[in-house]
Amino acid sequence: MLEESVLNRNNVDLHIHTNFSDGILTVREVLDIAYTKGLKAISITDHDCTDAYPVAAEIGSQLGIEVISGVELSSEIDGTDIHILGYFVDPENPALLRKLKEMKEARYIRAQKIVDNLNKQGIDLRFETVLGIAGVGAIGRPHIAAAMLREELVYSFREAFDRYIGYGLPAYVEKLKMHPKEVFDLIKGAGGIPVLAHPGVTQVDARIPSFVSEGLMGIEVYHTEHPASAERYYLRIAKKHSLAVSGGSDFHNSNHNKSEIGSPSVPYSAVTSMKEKLGISVREV
Repeated sequence: MLEESVLNRNNVDLHIHTNFSDGILTVREVLDIAYTKGLKAISITDHDCTDAYPVAAEIGSQLGIEVISGVELSSEIDGTDIHILGYFVDPENPALLRKLKEMKEARYIRAQKIVDNLNKQGIDLRFETVLGIAGVGAIGRPHIAAAMLREELVYSFREAFDRYIGYGLPAYVEKLKMHPKEVFDLIKGAGGIPVLAHPGVTQVDARIPSFVSEGLMGIEVYHTEHPASAERYYLRIAKKHSLAVSGGSDFHNSNHNKSEIGSPSVPYSAVTSMKEKLGISVREV
């Protein structure tokens, strides 16, 4: 058992993926790492899935780590893929559950089509391999890339994306599309706060004012791919539009964006800013 002093830090990681979507770690492994890093709070934001939350909340209570319910949903506008994080959502909200079920089914069908496209190109990938890698998770392109690597059809994970399954390439199949406002409404309807994910990556700054008018309530300021200059810039954007601030590692595995749980440093004030937006007592843990 680690010394109690390791828990006296005040950092959080509000953007983590597990094997319930396209992450590599189990919920238990994520919480163990969070504990060793001395994180005060975390949020598991799996793609189109909140299944990790009940387990995470139970383990978190044992370790003294606040676990905030979370999810990451995709939207699109004018051909631009925009990811929205939802925090403090009710995992049992009927409307949210229906949409997540629809999206998970759409992911399965999409993965089948991508594998079919690969087969047509002479890439002899078996869908069973993809399913074996995805396990309980909602299937995504990272699972397909991992399957291609396992079957030695590519030399690297990146090659699978760059040559075959990346945007606009012959094997690529579009995701189920939602407009950002539809996602904002879905998250808010489930009692949560919608937050624009990694804006420095998606480059949609010009759309932020319209997103705010449509229901956006927060912005991810701290992210693995945001340098210090970007953090300062998005802090100003958050202040200008009275947005809550969030941040996290966007951890999937150590090769994804070279991210690690607990990095970059995100202060607990990020959690406080979201709670204040939702009218939740900041003393609640």
